[in-house]
Amino acid sequence: MGAAPVARDPGAQPERTRLAWRRTTLAFALVVVLAGRTLITEGDGGPAAVVGVAGAAVAWVGFLALAHRRMRALTGRRPAAAGGTVLAAAGVVLAVAALLALTLSAG
Repeated sequence: MGAAPVARDPGAQPERTRLAWRRTTLAFALVVVLAGRTLITEGDGGPAAVVGVAGAAVAWVGFLALAHRRMRALTGRRPAAAGGTVLAAAGVVLAVAALLALTLSAG
């Protein structure tokens, strides 16, 4: 009567997680580009805007390194927990948001 249990593919979850990290990295890159465009076009385009865009770009590179580290950890036989990497990535995102908000309010 009940459906037979479906065998779980142990490789599917790490693959989905890798794809999610890639999508997140691309979305973060788009946010940095659009925020930079906003700072340059709507702001005065002065030094504060340049510092804001440069800081966001450097932070994105740090986020990219964290994501790459996590994706490499998923290739092992038994993927390790992501706790520290996820918290660090969230910290980078919050730092960029704060930096861009301060830069926009200063300009």
